[in-house]
Amino acid sequence: MTMERKKILFLTFYFKPDLCAGSFRNSPLLFELAQLAKKKSVDIDVFTTLPNRYSTFSEEAPEIEEFENVKVRRVVIPKHKSGFIDQIFSFKTYFDTVNKEVKNENYDLVYASSSRLFTAYLGHTIAKKSKVPLYLDIRDIFVDTIKDVVKNKPLKALVIPILKRIEKQTFSNATHINLISGGFKVYFERYKKPGYTYFTNGIDEVFIKEYFKTKNYNKKSDTKKIVYAGNFGEGQGLHKIVPQSAKILGKGFEFHLIGDGGAKQLLLDKIEEEGVDNVFIIPPMNREELIKKYHDSDYLLIHLNDYDAFKKVLPSKIFELAMFKKPLLVGVNGYARAFIEENLSDSILFEPGNAIELTNKLLSNENGAKETMDREAFINNFNRENINTDMAISILNLIH
Repeated sequence: MTMERKKILFLTFYFKPDLCAGSFRNSPLLFELAQLAKKKSVDIDVFTTLPNRYSTFSEEAPEIEEFENVKVRRVVIPKHKSGFIDQIFSFKTYFDTVNKEVKNENYDLVYASSSRLFTAYLGHTIAKKSKVPLYLDIRDIFVDTIKDVVKNKPLKALVIPILKRIEKQTFSNATHINLISGGFKVYFERYKKPGYTYFTNGIDEVFIKEYFKTKNYNKKSDTKKIVYAGNFGEGQGLHKIVPQSAKILGKGFEFHLIGDGGAKQLLLDKIEEEGVDNVFIIPPMNREELIKKYHDSDYLLIHLNDYDAFKKVLPSKIFELAMFKKPLLVGVNGYARAFIEENLSDSILFEPGNAIELTNKLLSNENGAKETMDREAFINNFNRENINTDMAISILNLIH
């Protein structure tokens, strides 16, 4: 007697080869889930988008990709520059296309990974229509973020009540919610129906290998390179911290900022205003090139604006940057700060937006830097492969 095959709908706006936390989380999770699902006669339909994280970087990817028990469909969305209105149109295209494509499909479970709420809401609408369990992976609290990041008051007054209704409808009806940061726990206490897990981001195998290849940090270079890689958004607030720090530090230090995003022009304007020539803006690059840049650095920078929303988050960059035995320069507050203090105590912590404190602590570190970065315990605790296995099991448990 043949076992009847079951099917999971897997929704993630970002997927490989796109360059962002959503892609780096969901791509390896999907492959782990597929391996376990194959043993249980479960097929997986993935709906994602063609690479679009940065307007200045894209890699080729097929619109349809199939292997074993997985079919990946990448939706073509309009070109955007990460602005709020741009993103609304992009998500609408994704939302409408997926709804149309799955109209005649039968699923046994819907999984949706969401930082901006709408992928979660899409998952909710499909799961409700199909009367099947909904597993949400929540990577950000979108309503909180909008309150802090969007400066247009009339726009906020218009969209926040709508977002709150969507949020309540989506989270109240989920079967299970995974929260990527323990800092989200208090916010979600209002939603009593779902079960909860706390599978964080983790360290990819490619970075663990780099850790064991990397020599211990030394301070011998004449010009110190401080490297940042990621989004140039209002949330990261690079324009508030980098130009002023570069001016104070002067010629002995260089900031190499790799990425793109909606606040790039603010950053460029501030660099010009400060009159500094030791800040270099570098377009987004693939992981192989990025790893070379990390190895060539003296310090690795993580920064989030000092907004209430960001006191709950846990930046995924922490996990990859910790693998290069370089001092981490970290400007965060709240849950992320406590996480760094507990797990990466050799980091240099400063108050978000405080360029004076950043420079003082950096110069102090130059005079007495720790030579050894022992992060093997961190690897054991946050190996992404182990986290993905446990998370994949928890997803499949909703079917069987």
